[in-house]
Amino acid sequence: MARKETAADAANAGRLKQIALTYQMTRKADKKIGLVLAAVGIGTLGVFLAIGFLIGHPVYLGIFGLLIALLATAIVFGRRAERAAFGQMEGQPGAAAAVLDNIGRGWTTTPAVAMNRSQDVVHRAVGKAGIVLVAEGNPNRVKTLLAAEKKKMNRIVADVPVHDVIVGNGEGQVELKKLRTTLLKFPRVLTGPQVTATNDRLRALGDLMSNMPLPKGPMPKGMKLPKGGPRGR
Repeated sequence: MARKETAADAANAGRLKQIALTYQMTRKADKKIGLVLAAVGIGTLGVFLAIGFLIGHPVYLGIFGLLIALLATAIVFGRRAERAAFGQMEGQPGAAAAVLDNIGRGWTTTPAVAMNRSQDVVHRAVGKAGIVLVAEGNPNRVKTLLAAEKKKMNRIVADVPVHDVIVGNGEGQVELKKLRTTLLKFPRVLTGPQVTATNDRLRALGDLMSNMPLPKGPMPKGMKLPKGGPRGR
Protein backbone atom coordinates (compact mmCIF):
# COMPACT_ATOMS: atom_id res chain seq x y z
CA MET A 1 0.00 0.00 0.00
CA ALA A 2 2.84 2.37 0.92
CA ARG A 3 4.48 1.77 -2.45
CA LYS A 4 1.24 2.60 -4.28
CA GLU A 5 0.86 5.83 -2.29
CA THR A 6 4.47 6.77 -3.02
CA ALA A 7 3.97 6.17 -6.75
CA ALA A 8 0.76 8.21 -6.71
CA ASP A 9 2.48 11.08 -4.89
CA ALA A 10 5.33 11.01 -7.40
CA ALA A 11 2.87 11.06 -10.31
CA ASN A 12 0.98 14.02 -8.81
CA ALA A 13 4.25 15.88 -8.21
CA GLY A 14 5.23 15.23 -11.82
CA ARG A 15 1.91 16.65 -13.07
CA LEU A 16 2.22 19.75 -10.92
CA LYS A 17 5.77 20.30 -12.17
CA GLN A 18 4.62 19.90 -15.76
CA ILE A 19 1.79 22.41 -15.22
CA ALA A 20 4.24 24.87 -13.68
CA LEU A 21 6.65 24.52 -16.59
CA THR A 22 3.82 24.95 -19.08
CA TYR A 23 2.66 28.08 -17.27
CA GLN A 24 6.17 29.55 -17.31
CA MET A 25 6.53 28.82 -21.04
CA THR A 26 3.12 30.32 -21.77
CA ARG A 27 3.81 33.45 -19.70
CA LYS A 28 6.88 34.23 -21.81
CA ALA A 29 4.64 34.63 -24.87
CA ASP A 30 1.42 35.66 -23.11
CA LYS A 31 2.13 38.20 -20.36
CA LYS A 32 -1.55 38.49 -19.38
CA ILE A 33 -2.09 34.76 -18.79
CA GLY A 34 -2.20 35.18 -14.98
CA LEU A 35 -4.76 37.98 -15.08
CA VAL A 36 -6.89 36.13 -17.60
CA LEU A 37 -6.97 32.93 -15.58
CA ALA A 38 -7.77 34.82 -12.38
CA ALA A 39 -10.58 36.72 -14.10
CA VAL A 40 -12.07 33.50 -15.50
CA GLY A 41 -11.90 31.65 -12.18
CA ILE A 42 -13.13 34.46 -9.93
CA GLY A 43 -15.75 35.58 -12.43
CA THR A 44 -17.22 32.10 -12.84
CA LEU A 45 -17.30 31.48 -9.08
CA GLY A 46 -18.85 34.92 -8.49
CA VAL A 47 -21.68 34.23 -10.93
CA PHE A 48 -22.59 30.95 -9.23
CA LEU A 49 -22.40 32.51 -5.76
CA ALA A 50 -24.67 35.34 -6.85
CA ILE A 51 -27.20 32.84 -8.20
CA GLY A 52 -26.87 30.85 -4.96
CA PHE A 53 -27.73 33.87 -2.80
CA LEU A 54 -30.66 34.71 -5.04
CA ILE A 55 -32.23 31.26 -4.72
CA GLY A 56 -31.19 30.76 -1.09
CA HIS A 57 -28.52 28.06 -1.59
CA PRO A 58 -25.16 29.87 -1.56
CA VAL A 59 -23.23 26.89 -0.14
CA TYR A 60 -24.38 24.35 -2.73
CA LEU A 61 -23.99 26.77 -5.64
CA GLY A 62 -20.66 27.93 -4.22
CA ILE A 63 -19.23 24.40 -4.21
CA PHE A 64 -20.62 23.69 -7.67
CA GLY A 65 -19.36 27.06 -8.91
CA LEU A 66 -15.87 26.32 -7.59
CA LEU A 67 -15.73 23.09 -9.61
CA ILE A 68 -16.99 24.86 -12.74
CA ALA A 69 -14.50 27.70 -12.18
CA LEU A 70 -11.60 25.23 -11.98
CA LEU A 71 -12.78 23.51 -15.16
CA ALA A 72 -13.20 26.80 -17.04
CA THR A 73 -9.77 27.97 -15.90
CA ALA A 74 -8.16 24.70 -17.05
CA ILE A 75 -9.82 24.96 -20.49
CA VAL A 76 -8.73 28.58 -21.00
CA PHE A 77 -5.21 27.78 -19.79
CA GLY A 78 -4.93 24.83 -22.18
CA ARG A 79 -6.03 26.88 -25.16
CA ARG A 80 -3.74 29.82 -24.44
CA ALA A 81 -0.83 27.47 -23.75
CA GLU A 82 -1.42 25.76 -27.08
CA ARG A 83 -1.60 29.10 -28.87
CA ALA A 84 1.64 30.22 -27.24
CA ALA A 85 3.39 26.99 -28.18
CA PHE A 86 2.35 27.31 -31.82
CA GLY A 87 3.42 30.96 -31.82
CA GLN A 88 6.91 29.97 -30.66
CA MET A 89 7.19 27.10 -33.15
CA GLU A 90 5.85 28.94 -36.19
CA GLY A 91 8.55 29.67 -38.71
CA GLN A 92 11.02 27.32 -37.06
CA PRO A 93 12.50 24.45 -39.14
CA GLY A 94 10.84 21.15 -38.27
CA ALA A 95 7.79 22.75 -36.65
CA ALA A 96 5.40 20.74 -38.82
CA ALA A 97 7.18 17.52 -37.88
CA ALA A 98 6.68 18.34 -34.18
CA VAL A 99 2.95 18.78 -34.76
CA LEU A 100 2.71 15.54 -36.72
CA ASP A 101 4.46 13.64 -33.92
CA ASN A 102 1.58 14.61 -31.63
CA ILE A 103 -1.29 14.05 -34.03
CA GLY A 104 -2.59 11.08 -32.05
CA ARG A 105 -3.16 7.35 -32.32
CA GLY A 106 -3.70 5.72 -35.69
CA TRP A 107 -1.10 7.83 -37.49
CA THR A 108 2.49 6.96 -38.34
CA THR A 109 4.72 9.90 -39.19
CA THR A 110 8.10 9.98 -40.91
CA PRO A 111 9.91 13.33 -40.86
CA ALA A 112 12.02 14.65 -43.73
CA VAL A 113 11.28 12.05 -46.41
CA ALA A 114 12.47 14.60 -48.97
CA MET A 115 14.64 17.70 -48.69
CA ASN A 116 16.56 20.08 -50.92
CA ARG A 117 19.67 22.21 -50.41
CA SER A 118 17.57 25.16 -49.29
CA GLN A 119 16.26 23.11 -46.34
CA ASP A 120 12.74 22.90 -47.74
CA VAL A 121 11.39 19.61 -46.45
CA VAL A 122 8.52 17.16 -46.87
CA HIS A 123 7.21 14.98 -44.04
CA ARG A 124 4.93 11.96 -44.42
CA ALA A 125 1.99 10.86 -42.30
CA VAL A 126 0.07 7.62 -42.86
CA GLY A 127 -3.34 6.95 -41.38
CA LYS A 128 -6.87 5.91 -42.29
CA ALA A 129 -7.09 8.96 -44.57
CA GLY A 130 -4.24 7.51 -46.63
CA ILE A 131 -0.86 9.20 -47.11
CA VAL A 132 -0.48 12.89 -46.31
CA LEU A 133 2.63 14.70 -47.50
CA VAL A 134 3.28 17.83 -45.43
CA ALA A 135 5.74 20.38 -46.80
CA GLU A 136 7.33 23.36 -45.06
CA GLY A 137 9.57 25.91 -46.68
CA ASN A 138 9.42 28.16 -49.73
CA PRO A 139 5.98 27.59 -51.35
CA ASN A 140 7.36 27.60 -54.88
CA ARG A 141 10.24 25.22 -54.18
CA VAL A 142 8.29 22.74 -52.07
CA LYS A 143 5.82 22.17 -54.90
CA THR A 144 8.59 20.44 -56.84
CA LEU A 145 9.45 18.27 -53.83
CA LEU A 146 5.79 17.41 -53.29
CA ALA A 147 5.23 16.49 -56.93
CA ALA A 148 8.24 14.15 -56.96
CA GLU A 149 7.31 12.50 -53.65
CA LYS A 150 3.67 12.16 -54.67
CA LYS A 151 4.70 10.50 -57.92
CA LYS A 152 6.85 8.06 -55.98
CA MET A 153 3.98 7.24 -53.61
CA ASN A 154 1.65 6.61 -56.52
CA ARG A 155 4.13 4.10 -57.93
CA ILE A 156 4.61 2.25 -54.65
CA VAL A 157 1.08 2.33 -53.22
CA ALA A 158 -1.13 3.15 -56.17
CA ASP A 159 -4.26 1.98 -54.33
CA VAL A 160 -3.81 4.46 -51.46
CA PRO A 161 -4.94 8.11 -51.71
CA VAL A 162 -2.15 10.66 -51.40
CA HIS A 163 -2.87 14.16 -50.09
CA ASP A 164 -0.46 17.07 -49.94
CA VAL A 165 -0.37 20.03 -47.60
CA ILE A 166 1.88 23.10 -47.54
CA VAL A 167 2.32 24.70 -44.12
CA GLY A 168 2.24 28.49 -44.13
CA ASN A 169 0.06 31.56 -43.89
CA GLY A 170 -0.39 32.24 -47.59
CA GLU A 171 -3.27 31.47 -49.91
CA GLY A 172 -3.89 27.74 -50.31
CA GLN A 173 -1.63 26.94 -47.36
CA VAL A 174 -2.47 25.57 -43.92
CA GLU A 175 -1.48 27.42 -40.75
CA LEU A 176 0.67 25.43 -38.35
CA LYS A 177 -1.95 25.59 -35.60
CA LYS A 178 -4.55 24.12 -37.97
CA LEU A 179 -2.34 21.32 -39.34
CA ARG A 180 -3.55 18.61 -36.97
CA THR A 181 -7.22 19.55 -37.51
CA THR A 182 -6.73 19.54 -41.29
CA LEU A 183 -5.32 16.01 -41.29
CA LEU A 184 -8.09 14.74 -39.03
CA LYS A 185 -10.72 16.18 -41.39
CA PHE A 186 -9.57 14.09 -44.36
CA PRO A 187 -12.11 11.31 -45.05
CA ARG A 188 -11.17 7.91 -43.64
CA VAL A 189 -10.97 5.47 -46.53
CA LEU A 190 -8.58 2.80 -45.22
CA THR A 191 -9.10 0.10 -42.62
CA GLY A 192 -6.61 -0.66 -39.85
CA PRO A 193 -5.06 -3.63 -41.71
CA GLN A 194 -4.73 -1.51 -44.87
CA VAL A 195 -2.89 1.21 -42.92
CA THR A 196 -0.54 -1.43 -41.49
CA ALA A 197 0.09 -2.88 -44.94
CA THR A 198 0.82 0.58 -46.35
CA ASN A 199 3.30 1.30 -43.57
CA ASP A 200 4.97 -2.05 -44.14
CA ARG A 201 5.42 -1.35 -47.85
CA LEU A 202 6.83 2.11 -47.20
CA ARG A 203 9.11 0.78 -44.47
CA ALA A 204 10.35 -1.98 -46.77
CA LEU A 205 11.15 0.64 -49.41
CA GLY A 206 13.12 2.66 -46.87
CA ASP A 207 15.08 -0.41 -45.74
CA LEU A 208 15.77 -1.34 -49.35
CA MET A 209 17.12 2.12 -50.15
CA SER A 210 19.25 2.30 -46.99
CA ASN A 211 20.69 -1.18 -47.50
CA MET A 212 21.32 -0.81 -51.23
CA PRO A 213 25.00 -1.63 -51.95
CA LEU A 214 26.97 1.20 -53.51
CA PRO A 215 29.94 0.55 -55.81
CA LYS A 216 33.32 1.37 -54.32
CA GLY A 217 36.11 3.21 -56.06
CA PRO A 218 35.96 5.99 -58.63
CA MET A 219 33.03 6.33 -60.98
CA PRO A 220 33.69 4.87 -64.45
CA LYS A 221 34.67 7.49 -66.98
CA GLY A 222 31.75 8.87 -68.94
CA MET A 223 29.15 7.53 -66.48
CA LYS A 224 26.53 10.05 -65.32
CA LEU A 225 24.08 9.94 -62.43
CA PRO A 226 20.44 9.61 -63.47
CA LYS A 227 18.41 12.80 -63.22
CA GLY A 228 15.88 11.12 -60.93
CA GLY A 229 18.50 10.10 -58.36
CA PRO A 230 17.66 9.97 -54.70
CA ARG A 231 17.44 13.21 -52.75
CA GLY A 232 19.13 13.88 -49.50
CA ARG A 233 17.04 13.14 -46.47
